[in-house]
Amino acid sequence: MADESYPDDLRYHREHDWVRVEGDEAIFGITWFAQDALGEVVFYEPPAVGSTVSADATYGELESVKAVSDIYAPAEGEVIAVNEAVVASPGLVNSDPYGEGWLLRVRLANPDAVGALMDQAAYTAYLAGLGDA
Repeated sequence: MADESYPDDLRYHREHDWVRVEGDEAIFGITWFAQDALGEVVFYEPPAVGSTVSADATYGELESVKAVSDIYAPAEGEVIAVNEAVVASPGLVNSDPYGEGWLLRVRLANPDAVGALMDQAAYTAYLAGLGDA
């Protein structure tokens, strides 16, 4: 399992997904918090390359020994790559959620929209608030 972290170069979605913008493309994954809540991930069902994902909508599922969880897109765009390494070895999501455990590469429909997502400080404050709920 990876150590708890929330890199400050990412943007975060309230459903515990992250996005790393690279020009008009972005990489999506789930946060340390999400993988920790899921437990050992044993299956990843991604969308097809060429399909479109919509911001705030589900685009796939991660199954763990505890539960099946929908994955939410933090931004809208066309799927240009799926991390086949995670399809083959879903545990990469647990061991390296921000590196080898990435899930999708997307050509963003509106790269500027990513700016509306939480930064690292806002996301960690959001997580702290969840504990108070």
